Amino acid sequence: MAKLYVVGIGPGGREHMTYRAVEAIKISDVIVGYTPYIEYIGELVEDKELFSTGMKGEIERCKAAIDMVRSGKNTAIISTGDAGLYGMAGPILELAEDIEVEIIPGVTASFSAAAELGSPIMHDYASISLSDLLTPWEVIENRLEKAADADFVIAIYNPKSKGRKDHLEKAVNIISNYRKGETPVGIVKNSGRAGREIIITTLDNIDYKKVDMLSVLIIGNSNSYIKNNKIITPRGYNIK
Repeated sequence: MAKLYVVGIGPGGREHMTYRAVEAIKISDVIVGYTPYIEYIGELVEDKELFSTGMKGEIERCKAAIDMVRSGKNTAIISTGDAGLYGMAGPILELAEDIEVEIIPGVTASFSAAAELGSPIMHDYASISLSDLLTPWEVIENRLEKAADADFVIAIYNPKSKGRKDHLEKAVNIISNYRKGETPVGIVKNSGRAGREIIITTLDNIDYKKVDMLSVLIIGNSNSYIKNNKIITPRGYNIK
């Protein structure tokens, strides 16, 4: 019987994919994904049947992947980062009724960016997307408020787009009610893939013009600091 693999391909570079993710793609007859994501995995899709869509085609892709499996074809539907974080795992499991599904984890962008920034996520953290396409902005504001008040390190996904030019600045204003202006902030564009850009700054000095939809921000907690151009968030060990 055919099987559906829901694959997290990591931030985009082949070197960041797990062995299991590569294996699942290799044994699949069909690869389904957002068009740029399929391009990320390059030669792995050679000689495969492909089904891709642009933005906002997530449910169409999920239904197509399920139909492929029902027709007897092993199929991989891919997401960048981890398939269970803003990826395709949720909608696939909501839609799939009569097929076998395996979820394959991947390196999420916040972890990839954190490694490039130093060790900003060494303690509890919150992951918050600023996209209000599927989540009301009032809910996002409430999550930002609660995470900032609880002193979580905060990883921000989907910080800015053509239709959401001011959301990041609004989010930072909320966080600034609970964090000092010198709180470290790391901004990574194209984490883990070609064209990567890394900026280490502070809450008071974010250059919003340098942030786009392909960027991830990591905002430190009250104990985070910058050392040798790296962000460090202490876990609490007695370092001598």
